[in-house]
Amino acid sequence: MNTRVLSDQVLLNNYLSGDRAAISQLIDRHTHRVRDYIRMMVKDRDVADDILQETFIKAVRVIDEGRYADTGKFLSWILRIAHNQVIDHFRSQKNAKTVSESDAGYNMLGTLRFAERTVEDAMITSQIEEDVRRLVDRLPDEQREVVIMRYYSGLSFQEIADQTDVSINTALGRMRYALINLRKMVKENNLILS
Repeated sequence: MNTRVLSDQVLLNNYLSGDRAAISQLIDRHTHRVRDYIRMMVKDRDVADDILQETFIKAVRVIDEGRYADTGKFLSWILRIAHNQVIDHFRSQKNAKTVSESDAGYNMLGTLRFAERTVEDAMITSQIEEDVRRLVDRLPDEQREVVIMRYYSGLSFQEIADQTDVSINTALGRMRYALINLRKMVKENNLILS
């Protein structure tokens, strides 16, 4: 039995050469990290699973259409698709403007929640996360990519450097400038993040 691990590029080439199982291996390899990123962003397991499925469907469609240009950064590319799917989800939610019973402070039995402090904390945390996401989206592409890979995907700076094909010092520098820019935007927008 061959236990050698194939690279993302080899799996992509195998898939494009007709090996349909290769795409399943590639998806399986990255599902955990992409799912964790999406769940962290949307805070809803069912919604996250839907977005995960949409992400991989879109990725396979792009690959099938021959529009994927391999740069050796498949995980970064798939995380970018996931990020865009999350943004699309939040935009659609914003446009829907519906309020559920639970959002209004009632449970299924129509009684007020007893743990008001917990609800308040959750609302504040949710608002802070939403504000930070909006600020991160306003960063220059290279800085935004490093922030997403570091904080949302949990990659080390060495992994970020490898995936973005830059030195570790460049990756660290991009993070430094991203944090400077985020602090500046927080101050300009009078946001309170605590």
